[in-house]
Amino acid sequence: MRHREVSELMTREVVTVPQNAAFKDIVRTLVEHQVSAVPVVDSAGHAFGLISEGDLLPKSAAQGDYFRSLPEREAWQEDKAAGLRAEELMSAPPVCARPDWTVAEAARLMEAQGVKRLLIVDETDTLVGIVSRRDLLRIFLRDDDAIRHEITGDILDRTLRQSSTAITVDVTDGRVELHGTVQFKSLIPVIERLCRTVDGVVSVKEQLGFAVDDTLAP
Repeated sequence: MRHREVSELMTREVVTVPQNAAFKDIVRTLVEHQVSAVPVVDSAGHAFGLISEGDLLPKSAAQGDYFRSLPEREAWQEDKAAGLRAEELMSAPPVCARPDWTVAEAARLMEAQGVKRLLIVDETDTLVGIVSRRDLLRIFLRDDDAIRHEITGDILDRTLRQSSTAITVDVTDGRVELHGTVQFKSLIPVIERLCRTVDGVVSVKEQLGFAVDDTLAP
């Protein structure tokens, strides 16, 4: 099976700011390009950090008598509020991935790190793209026929050597339904598990019979 790589979904034309970018210039960049975050890079394009709207918000929260009456903020919030340049405001080090990672690998890293986007860098840590949670979700827009073809061709035919006439595969909005009969009962969970790994599959429902129950103890 071929899993889609991050390079197929990432944004390649990335809006960035230098390490010495001033606060207002950063805000202006976010507004003009209608993005919610920008990577911070050096002159060679190496990624040093990421500035999101959340990194800039403490500056607003530091203003006004009302906010001074709220509970005392943490040290990092005070530092962000006092920051004037990108290197003082950015979240660092950035969470990065490689362009040849699969969508599943990128999604697991996002979930583990609790971030909304990943910077995509090459082997020299040079920024080559950025991928967001929304980008990764595009995998679920795959055409149903493409998903069905991958299951019948790659999984059932080439991987498991199952007859294409013995199992019927129906796909509707990414929901897979399997009907038919296999030779051995032990194949059923294997087929279901492999179908779930296909890019774009939302769910798998199997209604498969079997000729031989090879799961029984001798």
